[in-house]
Amino acid sequence: MSAALAVPTALALLVSGCGAGGTGARDEGPAHADSVAGAAATPSAAPSKSPDTVNAVKLVKDDPKVAPEVKRELKPCVADEYPVDVSYGNLTKGSSDDVVVNVLTCGDAVGVGSYVYREQDGSYENVFTAEEPPVYAEIDRGDLVVTKQVYEKGDPVSSPSGENVITYRWTAGHFAEKYRTHNDYGKVVGDSATPVPAS
Repeated sequence: MSAALAVPTALALLVSGCGAGGTGARDEGPAHADSVAGAAATPSAAPSKSPDTVNAVKLVKDDPKVAPEVKRELKPCVADEYPVDVSYGNLTKGSSDDVVVNVLTCGDAVGVGSYVYREQDGSYENVFTAEEPPVYAEIDRGDLVVTKQVYEKGDPVSSPSGENVITYRWTAGHFAEKYRTHNDYGKVVGDSATPVPAS
């Protein structure tokens, strides 16, 4: 008797799941075009080969384009930990990913130099240098984005007045500036003196 009731109950639940009250398979979101196209989709270009981890400190110290003062100050902060940030990505449309190296200060992590290295015949060539601190370079959707903080007279290192953000794109064998924006930072309200109440 219970088996005879189980089949109609299961069918009723199955049909009610597809009724007007629910969205059925659409709850998972729309199908992506690439899954719908299947075999008809054109293959995407192969991504560039990621390099093995490079010795960023050696790259910078051996680079004749890097300023002597940057090399001189590039020392470990703790044990053998150097103040460098390294990113890999395709900026120059080469067969291997490019290497972006930011050299920072130990105490307050201010960027003192940003460099882009492109793999050429098994070695790396410096194709971009920015050494006006504070500076920091990043990869953003295939473009090189360099941020330079701006200080007014009296600004502490921890509180710049604003920043310039410059976007470069690899064009005809070099980086060319494409966009430039300037952002002013707001002043903290707590810095102003509290007014004396009238008596």
